[in-house]
Amino acid sequence: MRRHAFDTLMAAAGLVLTAILVIAGSLLWWGHSFVSGQVHDQLAAQKIFFPPAGSEGLTAKEFPTLQQYGGQQLADGDQAEAYANVFIATHLKAIAGGKTYSQLSTESRANPDNAELAGQVQTMFRGETLRGLLLNAYGFGTMATIAGYAAWAALIGAAIMLALSGMGLWHARRVPGETEALVGRQATATV
Repeated sequence: MRRHAFDTLMAAAGLVLTAILVIAGSLLWWGHSFVSGQVHDQLAAQKIFFPPAGSEGLTAKEFPTLQQYGGQQLADGDQAEAYANVFIATHLKAIAGGKTYSQLSTESRANPDNAELAGQVQTMFRGETLRGLLLNAYGFGTMATIAGYAAWAALIGAAIMLALSGMGLWHARRVPGETEALVGRQATATV
């Protein structure tokens, strides 16, 4: 195969790969933007705020990792995860001495006349439901972040492939027409 044809063929394949990477990167960026926007909009609509840092509701001793969010509104997946796994979880543990919703519900069914226990079950159910919803927002926020990184990787890869394809086409023009590509050494017979 002539070197010119080989270089042109490889450059064309590189241009096709460039187009695929641009399309993939664009779709990944759209996915990142869409999911990030949805997570933000859905969390903002709930109007959930962290108590002010250092306040009675968010003491530095009880919630040291949440002080950075003091007074802020939940607006992204990381905040939702912190609120769910630290703030709500701490309060839920305090409701019934660390018992889970399932344990409390079992006890409540065994004692149907215990109004205090029934109230704890309702509070635990609501708290665990909110935790689950916030953790879903965190999961989707994480997927959006990963899609954003993948988009950048695809677009950078596309730029590299475009440069390499351009160099391949440039080389194809410069190589003499009779030059062969992929030619190995041929064995010579000795007589």
